Amino acid sequence: MIDFNRPPVVGTEQKYFQEALENGKLCGDGPFTKKTSAWFEKRFDVKYCYMTTSCTSALEMASWLCDLKPGDEVIMPSYTFVSTADAFVLRGAKIVYVDVDPKTMDMNADLIEAAITEKTRVICPVHYAGVACDMDKIMAIAKKYSLKVVEDAAQGVNAFYKGKPLGTIGDYGCYSFHETKNYSMGEGGAIVFSRDEDRERAEIVREKGTNRSKFFRGQIDKYTWVDYGSSYLPSELNVAYLWAQLQQFDEIQAKRMAIWDYYNRTLKPLADAGYIEQPYVPDYAEHNAHMYYIKAKDLETRTDIIRYMKDKGVLTVFHYIPLHLSDAGKRFGRFSGEDVYTTRESERLMRLPLFYNLRKEDMEYVTQCLLNYPGFN
Repeated sequence: MIDFNRPPVVGTEQKYFQEALENGKLCGDGPFTKKTSAWFEKRFDVKYCYMTTSCTSALEMASWLCDLKPGDEVIMPSYTFVSTADAFVLRGAKIVYVDVDPKTMDMNADLIEAAITEKTRVICPVHYAGVACDMDKIMAIAKKYSLKVVEDAAQGVNAFYKGKPLGTIGDYGCYSFHETKNYSMGEGGAIVFSRDEDRERAEIVREKGTNRSKFFRGQIDKYTWVDYGSSYLPSELNVAYLWAQLQQFDEIQAKRMAIWDYYNRTLKPLADAGYIEQPYVPDYAEHNAHMYYIKAKDLETRTDIIRYMKDKGVLTVFHYIPLHLSDAGKRFGRFSGEDVYTTRESERLMRLPLFYNLRKEDMEYVTQCLLNYPGFN
């Protein structure tokens, strides 16, 4: 069976696990966490990077830094993971969903302004599949209405908008290092930002509401509880696993791009014949090969293809059920305008196996199975 995903393994993980053990500090902000944060700050040219237990944690931190109050509104797509909304709902915010652009599956920036009310405080673009949203439009709208921008760049590590790393354009950027992502620490994430005035609050929120970071830097002689917060510091073992991949960062990216390009090239005849649609990448975006998806004719066809591929020993999967269709999504949010594309396109989309250790013969088999699907012949 060809799995849909496997966490990346580069071969040096045990070495760094042993080093973490010998350091004698496995809880948060040990040597691996500190040098990993510094690595991302330098690589993505951002002033502050704080590693977290998940992208969910990073989004929750961002919601605190936005100083949301109950009843405030946050604009985002419905086609996203529940964490995007949950982080703001936990602060009492109301979610306002905006339809997607069917080409990219990103939130349609042209629909954002119509969704703004006197209660709107935040725009949260989600860079689906590592393909950038139209950030110029989004940032212009945010500036016009004095709104914060929180980039959900869970899938966008090492992807770019007009040369700028995703996550570094808005006020706050949130990354995921879940086992399904390009670079993984099993469960983990990070929040990045560049405003000095956010640093102290971010440290306090991340350190359970205490000023312990100041204590460790020798700025105060004891630390205490000073504000809201939670436990968002990851284990050193998790970050050590990620550190191994950072030493082969470009190689991992190149391998994933090679797989993505192979799928795209080999399956083009199916797209040319009108059987499927392939991913679309705007000129302003440089994607990171986070996933390769195709769109079938409709839900019935997609369901049959997934079944057929499983019978052939290949796990392919669909993705999100739009949030506004769920019980909680209805309770905590509302859809702005009409759902023209979100539901329809979500029912057509299916993802192919794509991970660092995928073998050449496996990706060849995946494409051959699809080319031989009876409905395409």
